[in-house]
Amino acid sequence: MTAPLADRTVVVAGAGGVAGRAVCAALTAAGAHVVAAGSRAASLAGVDAAETAVVDLADPAAVAAWAAALRDARPSIDCLLHLVGGWRGGSDPDDFDWLERRVLTTLRVLSRELRDDLGASGAGRLAIVSSASVAQPKWGMANYVTLKAAAEMWVQAIAGTWQAKQEPAAAVTFIVRALDDPEVVEQLAAACAGLWSVDHTQLNGALVELGAVLEQGE
Repeated sequence: MTAPLADRTVVVAGAGGVAGRAVCAALTAAGAHVVAAGSRAASLAGVDAAETAVVDLADPAAVAAWAAALRDARPSIDCLLHLVGGWRGGSDPDDFDWLERRVLTTLRVLSRELRDDLGASGAGRLAIVSSASVAQPKWGMANYVTLKAAAEMWVQAIAGTWQAKQEPAAAVTFIVRALDDPEVVEQLAAACAGLWSVDHTQLNGALVELGAVLEQGE
């Protein structure tokens, strides 16, 4: 029996962080062809992946060129895991711009470019990581929760389109309090590797809560 992830092309954006590395390792162990993507070659050194891609994930032209090359090289693009992170508290405009590029722009650019590929995959998956703080926003993290909420709505819009078109794909949001707990990172890695163990009709549009740690940014 073929494993669910056998040779599936999985793009992990933000693969150089702690969570990204754990997710790449879990997916590679499960048989996926992992493409570890990030903006700096140094951050991707040693990542457990079939290949790495150094690309400005907020630049539509750069992402389009990279995606075209990936389509030529692979039979399908089956999954996008958006793990591009960043944290700044407060409501300062400069901090908002810094976070917006990482939290939201990279998601918009990547998902717009790859959405049709995922829909055509036959088992496409899109997943992001959001914060439990979105449900209980505080002024001390206003920029952060605003952009995380926007990212969640973007994913829900993709999920709704796939549902309306009855495409066999699923867009999911994982909810955590923080990713500085090794147990939560381990849960995230297992959850990403398990995205194909649930039927897309049950998974699409889901908000999946992972383990909790102390809340940051009070």
